[in-house]
Amino acid sequence: MSGFSSELIDYLEGRITFEEFDQRRDERKATESEVSAERVEEDAQPSTSAHVPGHIKEGVSPGVQQAFASMLGDKPEPPSSDEQQEEGEEDGFSYVDDEEDEDYKAEEEQKERRQRSKLPRALRGLMGEANIRYTRGEKEDAILMCMEIIRQAPLAYEPFSTLAMIYEDDEDMDKALQFGLIAAHLNPSDCEEWIRLAEMSLEQDNIRQAIVCYSKAIKYDPTNVRYVWERSSLHMRLGEHRQCMDGYRRILSLLPMEDGEHFMQLSKDMAKSYYESNDLPSALGVIEEALERHPGLVSDDFINMAAELHIANRQYSKALQVLVQFAGVVLVKDESESGCEEPRQEERVAEETTEEEEKKNEEDTKTEEEMAVKEDLDLRAKLTVCLIHLHVDTPLEGLVSSLMEQSPEEIGDLYLDVGEAYLEEGKYMAALPLLSALVISEKYNLAVVWLRHAECLKALGHMEAAAQSYTKVVDMAPQHLEARLSLATLQQQLGRPECALKALESMYDSETLAQDSSAAQKELKLLLHRSTLLKTQGQTQDYLDAMITMISMLLKVAMQRAKVCVRSVTVSGVNHLRLAKAILPEIADHEAAYLDNTGKTNVMSKEDWWQLLVSCVLTLCEVRRYEEAELLVESAMEFYSFYDNKPRRKEMECFGLSATILNHNYYKAYNYIRLMLMENVDRPQLWNIFNQLTITSQHQRHHRFCLRLLLKYPDNHALGVLCGHNAMVSGSFKHALGQYVQAFQTHPETPLHSLCVGLTFFHMASQKYVAKRCSVCVQGFSFLWRYVDLRGVCQESMYNLGRALHQIGLTHLAIHYYQTALTLPAQKLEGIPDDQLDLRREIAFNLSLIYQASGNMAMAHQLINTHCVV
Repeated sequence: MSGFSSELIDYLEGRITFEEFDQRRDERKATESEVSAERVEEDAQPSTSAHVPGHIKEGVSPGVQQAFASMLGDKPEPPSSDEQQEEGEEDGFSYVDDEEDEDYKAEEEQKERRQRSKLPRALRGLMGEANIRYTRGEKEDAILMCMEIIRQAPLAYEPFSTLAMIYEDDEDMDKALQFGLIAAHLNPSDCEEWIRLAEMSLEQDNIRQAIVCYSKAIKYDPTNVRYVWERSSLHMRLGEHRQCMDGYRRILSLLPMEDGEHFMQLSKDMAKSYYESNDLPSALGVIEEALERHPGLVSDDFINMAAELHIANRQYSKALQVLVQFAGVVLVKDESESGCEEPRQEERVAEETTEEEEKKNEEDTKTEEEMAVKEDLDLRAKLTVCLIHLHVDTPLEGLVSSLMEQSPEEIGDLYLDVGEAYLEEGKYMAALPLLSALVISEKYNLAVVWLRHAECLKALGHMEAAAQSYTKVVDMAPQHLEARLSLATLQQQLGRPECALKALESMYDSETLAQDSSAAQKELKLLLHRSTLLKTQGQTQDYLDAMITMISMLLKVAMQRAKVCVRSVTVSGVNHLRLAKAILPEIADHEAAYLDNTGKTNVMSKEDWWQLLVSCVLTLCEVRRYEEAELLVESAMEFYSFYDNKPRRKEMECFGLSATILNHNYYKAYNYIRLMLMENVDRPQLWNIFNQLTITSQHQRHHRFCLRLLLKYPDNHALGVLCGHNAMVSGSFKHALGQYVQAFQTHPETPLHSLCVGLTFFHMASQKYVAKRCSVCVQGFSFLWRYVDLRGVCQESMYNLGRALHQIGLTHLAIHYYQTALTLPAQKLEGIPDDQLDLRREIAFNLSLIYQASGNMAMAHQLINTHCVV
């Protein structure tokens, strides 16, 4: 087996298929040809070395030696000049001049295709002995002899063919097919063998391998129609429509002119297949070629198909030409308008005269030739449709009248074709009788007919009747989206909002929506119209239900990650949807689930989805459902399309911050504001919100955050003051003093900084162990008086000064400033209620404490009763 190629060994051992074996063999041959070409170029260089003839093994030809050496990977020995001349006479192809006889040229081509046996003469006797042993029934000996021949001459096909027959007799069809394919590959010009192998492959249900075998046979017999037909049939079984049609086209080119009936039948089948696969140009190409090649074999059904394809492609003039050329239709120009400046080409249709039209001609005194067509209703209908689209109105009345004389139960499809043609051209009054006749029939009382009837009535302004027809469509086809939307619009226009909402009820259950992408897309369109209708009617809760349903379909995977689910709750006896936290099962592949969900929700653009999400969040906040708004924002932050868009992510963070503050969830609000501050550290508004949150939340985790941020941004004014406040609350007065002094140095005209520095000195002076207490108090007073100068004499400044004096025990001075503050009016600021800025309650309470400590309870009670009683 060492002489076998690697791909042959792999194929015999079943590791690769025949197609892979064929491909790898072609690749190896191409590589070897490139290498041999390089060697030829090297040998072509001038050399002084003498030519050494290669050693020839006894009984084996040089060609076999070269093939055997190439498969072993050795460098083949060049044959002698005599051998080259002998092989050239045996294998070479003579050059045929252009002036030689064509018969001789054909013989040379056949000789070129004929495969010469590669079995050496020394092995031919052994091959004959193997065949004799096989005929005698000594199969084991025959197999051993064949394997020995294969070892010495691996490119000879005879031993492989004998092995295939042996294994076929033993009913080992797998091995028989393997060896047969190798034999056919080594002798590829045997078309019958390829066909036999294709049939064996089909018996093993290996259609792909059978196609390869038929392709090999076609390569050496390209004009065999049966081979191409069988291969095309196999392509059709595999669903390979394009390859099948290519084969049929090849068959059409091979069929002779005298085989016109087969040509026409195949063309018709091909056109039908192209039409079913929505390849209208190819179908028209096949039909036009058939009409041009065999015009005398055109039947009525072929004419009907050709006209129908042209009409479907909106080529009405070409459809009319087909009818004129093959259906006996005669075009007559109307001479009454020939004198006009811009004559209109009106066409009159004439057919072979029938008895009915002869009676009609007797009643009509006109001398012009009237239309006369074959008694083929399909062709009449096609002709009518063409004339409608070409705006040729004169002969239409007679054609439509003759059509309506037939029962709609029998030709209802023709009624519908003509009616739809009128609808497309906007001639609704002409279409209405046809459609009305169909809707009252038994056979054609269908949803599509009712839909066209409703569209016609709506265009004519008959809203009530159109609504009834649309209702009939919805009853017959509950999953028809356009009918539901049109019915809802009509009901809204007729002042029936409840009926409009009923028309927009859900079409599918949850299981269908989870599995069917098309159903999910239809449901989304329906919900979008329903939500718009609910919003215009002011039904906020139902509107939110529709919005949550839509957004949950978009954020399905994101809500899974955020542990958020949609629940149905009963509110005042009515079921509504609510968002809630829940423990949900994990998704195995988030990326695949996200892509699947994207395919279901791509019916709307990302911008439309974003607008829906924003509207839903704002509406939830309007109805004070802050917790659900918070959960919705949290889920949206897990959605890739929104999170990867930085402007939308920032806007969503703002929504989340507002929802958490309104929901009093300060812990989560802190997470939002912290992220905002890290990216926008210089925005004072964010620091004001941060300060309010830290005051309200009563958490201490913001201290370390501020200190770390201060190390990164030491010159940030708001951050420095906030760190000073944190240090003051924590009792680190010296640290607080450093931050306040730094703020005072950068903004000395701000009254707050002077107040904070002065109060820090008073806190330091109030400690138990402090050096130079009097000096500290003096410094505190100096900053407080600076604060009073900057702030001015007002209720606030007098209260703060009295409070500082009260803290260090100078109550007699504190009473003066408290009483002064009581006499001053409260400050008024826009947007803040007046009672929130009035400090009289605080002033009276502190002053009452001083009077209580001095024993003046009457004065204390008077202050409390005057200023602190609600």
